[in-house]
Amino acid sequence: MPVMAMREIRVIPDPVLRTVCDEITTIDDGVRGLVADLLETVDAEGRAGLAANQIGVNLRAFSWNIDDEVGYVLNPRIVELSDELQDGDEGCLSVPGLWFPTARAWYARVEGIDLDGESVVVEGTGLMARCLQHECDHLDGKLYLDRLERSVRSKAMRELRARL
Repeated sequence: MPVMAMREIRVIPDPVLRTVCDEITTIDDGVRGLVADLLETVDAEGRAGLAANQIGVNLRAFSWNIDDEVGYVLNPRIVELSDELQDGDEGCLSVPGLWFPTARAWYARVEGIDLDGESVVVEGTGLMARCLQHECDHLDGKLYLDRLERSVRSKAMRELRARL
């Protein structure tokens, strides 16, 4: 396994955060190193998930750290969302210090592959479902701010501009 490294988190307005990530077509040492870095970087206090583009890599991969379970998935795609919604404050490592109410599905199911190219399914409710949706959004070049209700989004953008 490659040496793991804690990677710097890219923050808004870095353009990599608005870039749709590329599918992983070959699992090589670079991808194995990326996964090692994602796992190392997400395994810190207060971190629930981390997409590859948040550490400057334009590939479809993310890691999570929910309820003492740390894992990853390559080429994730959301295959099921519940009609039942959850509402709660959401934040993002790439938008530090800002938390806003963001509606998400209560349950989410993601399919992808692991480092052996084997199919994996990651699913969950509550925080795990929120994480899966949030990280898949990142890989599509979206931030949680894009999902905010209009009035809340206006407030968020004002606060964000004041910080930049």
